[in-house]
Amino acid sequence: MSNRLQHKTALVTGATSNIGRAIALAFAAEGAHVAVSGRNRERGEEVIAEIRAAGGKADFLPSDLDGSAAASRALAEEATRVLGGRIDVLVNNAGIYPSPATPDTDEETFDRIYAVNVKAPFFLTAAVAPAMIVAGGGAVINLGSWIARLGVPIGAVYASSKGAMEALTRAWAAEFGPQGVRVNAISPGVVRMSSPGETGARPGDVMMKGTPAGRFGNPDSVARAAVYLASDEASFVHGTVLDVDGGRTGVAVVASAA
Repeated sequence: MSNRLQHKTALVTGATSNIGRAIALAFAAEGAHVAVSGRNRERGEEVIAEIRAAGGKADFLPSDLDGSAAASRALAEEATRVLGGRIDVLVNNAGIYPSPATPDTDEETFDRIYAVNVKAPFFLTAAVAPAMIVAGGGAVINLGSWIARLGVPIGAVYASSKGAMEALTRAWAAEFGPQGVRVNAISPGVVRMSSPGETGARPGDVMMKGTPAGRFGNPDSVARAAVYLASDEASFVHGTVLDVDGGRTGVAVVASAA
């Protein structure tokens, strides 16, 4: 690693598994002090133990981001304290993915998806961005999804929540960018870890057929993109949604006739 985030601090939500975990590990490997936030203490402690074993710096902050402004403010305050008084990078990664069909989506499910996927990062950013401005700048990275722009017949509410995050990315870039806070997003394709001894495809894998990559991605691919957006290398990047999706939303591969 090249210490691209040396002397920076970062708060990563949903950092106890999958993409969030990979981002936390990558940030720490690049020199950042990382606040690892999530609901599962056991998994969170495993992440910070791995970071510390590699010589990095991390702390676990248990948090249930339920969409209330109070929960988001409390996490911002605790992360600021643990990270020595400032948050340089905020990664809004935590999210949930119930995917019932529209007629099967009850109001409770709808509200919960929007509470976790939109309200929680909205109020967390509202709490963190002003302090970044006072400190002289910072970076916010939101997690969108390819499903926000390429319509599929499942998960309509989830897709709309990720579309909201991509819209907020552009709005926040306009609102906070002139004051020194860069706001961008990453839009992953189907991303998961392979299980040891795994054979056969999982249901979501079929969505990556017909792409240049032709396969699902791994969390490290998203983490490397997050490192770039968090680093000074991306100092001229504002309001961008970076597709890390194997070409899913932008490219169609047409198989030649046999």
